[in-house]
Amino acid sequence: MQQAFVIPVYNHGSTLQNVVDSLLDYNLPIIIIDDGNKKEDKLYIELICQAHPQIILLRNRFNRGKGYSVCRAVKEAHKRGITHLFQIDADGQHDTERCQLFLNTSKDNPHSLVCGCPEFDETIPEKRKNGRQISNNYAAFVTQTEGYIKDAMCGYRVYPVEEFYKISRFAYIDSHMGFDTEILVRMIWKGVPVIYLPVNVSYPVGGKSNFRMVRDNVRISFMFARMTIGMWLRYPMLLKRKKRARIEAQNRDESRK
Repeated sequence: MQQAFVIPVYNHGSTLQNVVDSLLDYNLPIIIIDDGNKKEDKLYIELICQAHPQIILLRNRFNRGKGYSVCRAVKEAHKRGITHLFQIDADGQHDTERCQLFLNTSKDNPHSLVCGCPEFDETIPEKRKNGRQISNNYAAFVTQTEGYIKDAMCGYRVYPVEEFYKISRFAYIDSHMGFDTEILVRMIWKGVPVIYLPVNVSYPVGGKSNFRMVRDNVRISFMFARMTIGMWLRYPMLLKRKKRARIEAQNRDESRK
């Protein structure tokens, strides 16, 4: 098993240094994607990458989006023999002290997607919180799961590269803000087990957000429309899984009595 980190960067060059510094002690490769940044952020990225030989820098000629960038990193990881990619955002919102727990869990469960389940502090905007719940509910609907999806949008995850790579070769995946939810849904459709672990998430005062209210809500709406069509195409299989999960849950409850 070869693990690595992946950090897509757009407009967060100034916070990238702290994120990278917190990951260096793990002695793992770090794939950084410069997602078409402007001059100042590009300079931050280049200086950081020059200082650390374990960093693999990929550059997008213009802003292509988080989803496009992570999919590109997965293809690069597959080519290099990296088996698991730990995705972390560049804005410093995530608690990197939890990384070792996620890495260990991925080692013990190499075919699983290990997802962060955010524990927000008081800095989270109420609109963001409500939006996440809507996405969670809809992701549960299109996967026909009950109580399985704890968070569909957290970008703190360890992906099994082979499973991701196979999906990305044959499916269109949203390139922007719908990416995290869509790849989670597609992995569940493919039968990839999902393990959730808690992670602290904060929204720093003055932090930059790449979310664009109109553009990204439209893209997310189209993403869920595609996912709904995908659900109906897979409905017999999903219904069979749902029934099996209920039987297994009942058996577990009976064994505890």
